[in-house]
Amino acid sequence: MGTQQSVSATPDVDVLIVGAGISGIGMAAHMKMLCPDQTFAIAERRAQIGGTWDLFRYPGVRSDSDMHTLGFIFEPWRDEKSIADGPAILAYLNRIADERDIRRHIRFGSKVLSADFDSGSAMWVLTMESEDGQRSRVTARWLYLGSGYYDYDKPYDAAFPGREDFKGEIVHPQFWPENFDYSGKRVVVIGSGATAVTIVPSMADKAAHVTMLQRTPTWYGIRPAKDAIANFLRRIMPEKWAYKITRFKNVKLQNLVFKRARSHPDKVKAFLTKQIKAALGDKYDAKTFTPPYDPWDQRLCLVPDGDLFKAIKANKASIVTDHIDRFDASGIKLKSGKHLGADVIVTATGLKLNMAGNIGISVDGVPVDFADHYYYKGVMFSNVPNLAAIFGYLNASWTLRADVNARYICGVLNKMKADGTQIAVPKLAPNHTLDEDNIYDFSSGYINRARHLLPKSASDMRWRLNQDYVKDRVWMRDDPIDDGVLQFGKASAAVQHKEQAEAAQ
Repeated sequence: MGTQQSVSATPDVDVLIVGAGISGIGMAAHMKMLCPDQTFAIAERRAQIGGTWDLFRYPGVRSDSDMHTLGFIFEPWRDEKSIADGPAILAYLNRIADERDIRRHIRFGSKVLSADFDSGSAMWVLTMESEDGQRSRVTARWLYLGSGYYDYDKPYDAAFPGREDFKGEIVHPQFWPENFDYSGKRVVVIGSGATAVTIVPSMADKAAHVTMLQRTPTWYGIRPAKDAIANFLRRIMPEKWAYKITRFKNVKLQNLVFKRARSHPDKVKAFLTKQIKAALGDKYDAKTFTPPYDPWDQRLCLVPDGDLFKAIKANKASIVTDHIDRFDASGIKLKSGKHLGADVIVTATGLKLNMAGNIGISVDGVPVDFADHYYYKGVMFSNVPNLAAIFGYLNASWTLRADVNARYICGVLNKMKADGTQIAVPKLAPNHTLDEDNIYDFSSGYINRARHLLPKSASDMRWRLNQDYVKDRVWMRDDPIDDGVLQFGKASAAVQHKEQAEAAQ
């Protein structure tokens, strides 16, 4: 049964893209290249593009993978540094938006509250809210979610006891205060993931001392911030070819390291440990740098130019491995009985994941619980029509999947236009025999906390969020769009009108 509201036969746009970050800008650019005769708009709740890279303003904010793979396949990364800071990534995205005439399609200050697919018209009916609270309705043939995978409004709250007793300042990286001055202050950063590893060396120059308080050690990989091979290639050949070769090299290297970590974890452990020992010298402590899990059971933390270890060696930073008992007036009391004095506590305790950017998604008025659905080719969902979403790789750069998925959906859009169909839905029978497979085979806290929210995956490549870009790219390119699973059809109102006309003859 369709929604109980009047819907025009023509949508406001063919595709409504949610989010003007990496995923949204990437899809818009692909539509410009591959679907130039179809209309799109980008709904962006913030005042400018960038998504994560506009939201995060903490000290040293940077990519946690190289920009030759975090950059788009169609747009070379031109900077010398391949491990780039937030402002450089924002400049890259803004250049693409301007050079490719994308900015005029962005509706800034527009938050999508809900989206209901109306089968009668084969359109998404979206409720939008502007910054002043005014609501409006937009219709689109397709909904493309480039809204990321975490909650922009609510970070993960570790609920440390005694927070109210602390007399200093408590800051979460997701909401870093503008012009926050921590000069000469004792800083404790709680956490040992990518954010903490970035913040600690970045704050160390101004702070009196920065202590990373970790519950569990992390595996670190040291690499230069500048890719010498990439920069050499750019000097001797056209930029496009230099980028292509560097991207190929880095994709293959990422894939090799991940698979090596899974097949020969002890050898990878030995290599990473040797790197850290060389960087720290007599400051190396096995307890601090030996995690109880194998490399890539959690995402490997990147340390560009060994900056974290340089700060430790210079006595500007240190790492403490312990559990928090409670906060008190002057710092943090640890379960070992020790006390960490602090003027500033940074809670880099992780993100809170969500699906669909907290948008209320429904089909003909029935809410969609993504946990009840299977991924289809890592981009759509079983029995949900005209909906695509991006959830990047856990073991490689986010943009790699964003590129693959955008190209695939453009192929679907072009097929539908050529065939005169309005609906595309991956059909999965209720009595299916798919075997559920855990593709989230990572021990990271943010993944495990959100498992109940995430769609399912099977061993069948069509029904999974696969974690192998090298394989995915070839398979998504070569597997036919009309594969017998993705079913195409027309709006039920149009079908009914045709049947009535034929009956009248």
